[in-house]
Amino acid sequence: MSDVAQPGDTYGWMISYVVPESLDLLQGPTAGAVELPTRLDWTTNNRYDLGNRDEAIGLYNRVISEASTQADLTEFLNGDVLLALWPQLHLPRRCTALWVEAFPELAAGS
Repeated sequence: MSDVAQPGDTYGWMISYVVPESLDLLQGPTAGAVELPTRLDWTTNNRYDLGNRDEAIGLYNRVISEASTQADLTEFLNGDVLLALWPQLHLPRRCTALWVEAFPELAAGS
C-alpha cells in the first residue's frame, strides 16, 4: 500500500493508524461498561455499554480510529468482539485497508 495520497483521499489517508500484531493480543472487555480516556474520546459521552450493539460499534470505531499505541488496542478491544462487529464498523478507508491487509479474516466476515 502506498503512503502517497491519491485523488479523492482525505486527511484520514495520512493518519498513522495502529494495527496490532495479532488479533489474539486483543483481550479487552467483552461485557459491561467501558469508559474511554480523553486521548481516545474527548466527548462528554465517553462511556460505552458493550451490551448495547450500537454502543459497542461506537466504541470499536472510536478506538480503532483514534488509538496511538498498541496498549490502547489491547486494553479496549477484544478479538472475538472485533470479528463479530467488523462488518458494521464505519472506519476511514485507509484504516480499514490496513486492518484487512494485516487480518484477511476481517474481509471474509464482511
